[in-house]
Amino acid sequence: MELKSKLRLEEEILSDIENIRKDWTLFQEKNFNARSEAIDYLEFHVIDRLDALLESQDIPDQMTFLKKYALNVRSHLEDVNRSIFHQFRSKISQDGYRGKLLMDLIEEYFDNNGSGFIHQDTTGYDNLDIFLNGILSCQNPPVESKNREPEMVYFQKTPVRIIFELIKRAAFQPNDVFFDLGSGLGQAVILVNLLTTVISKGVEFEPAFCIYAKACSAELHLMDVDFINTDARYADYSSGTIFFMYTPFEGKMLRDVIQNLQGESKKRRIKIFTYGQCSREVAKQNWLIKEYEMEDSSGKLCIFHSA
Repeated sequence: MELKSKLRLEEEILSDIENIRKDWTLFQEKNFNARSEAIDYLEFHVIDRLDALLESQDIPDQMTFLKKYALNVRSHLEDVNRSIFHQFRSKISQDGYRGKLLMDLIEEYFDNNGSGFIHQDTTGYDNLDIFLNGILSCQNPPVESKNREPEMVYFQKTPVRIIFELIKRAAFQPNDVFFDLGSGLGQAVILVNLLTTVISKGVEFEPAFCIYAKACSAELHLMDVDFINTDARYADYSSGTIFFMYTPFEGKMLRDVIQNLQGESKKRRIKIFTYGQCSREVAKQNWLIKEYEMEDSSGKLCIFHSA
């Protein structure tokens, strides 16, 4: 690389970092979305780029300085987020922030134009997931310690917007009991309890995930939350009224669990919410009524209730 090209590149990268560092609005707590975008930009367009440049042999010391500078600016932005997450955890655990009070507080960080902050046409994960993960996660996620059964699906977190939509559509009553089948790290269970106060239970095969979820709920002082470490085919669902599955298993195992839920439906009316590929199998059940017609059900929250 010629000297002039190197100097132009250094100036360009320095300008990118400076533009973020000098934007005081990014350090305002409520500007979470813009700050998250800035962190991503530093990570993927500045730091990764510098790492690639530093792998070459003839790179001046200025590039090393620029990387340290970028890391420092990113760290300051992340410090703002860490402070927010700590404040939220304190409000939940000490002041008992629950229900609408908590939802209103979350909304302050996302609904900047008053049009609502849950975009139902969004796919995958977004900044709302980053925000709630930071609030609810008390430690680094564990690795799996137990081999999954052949028909068990690799764990993925449920997008937060899907959990919020579930809470809105479920119209929880005080005597309802929520079950998440394949609850993973416990996010759906914890959020349902926080925002509705109903008893919420997770059924999870992986012991390390259950330990993690219990630690997170304990840190938030949640009394009506439980995580049951067992195979979903053998769990006790006798208290459940509302069930959720984000495709935790497939094939015969999924059909066996659905059959168990059918047994529960003969004792009381139940609702089943599904997300992902499992919705297609659940939709085949003649003992369930779809609450609305589905075209491409795999990417949407689906709702069923027993007759």
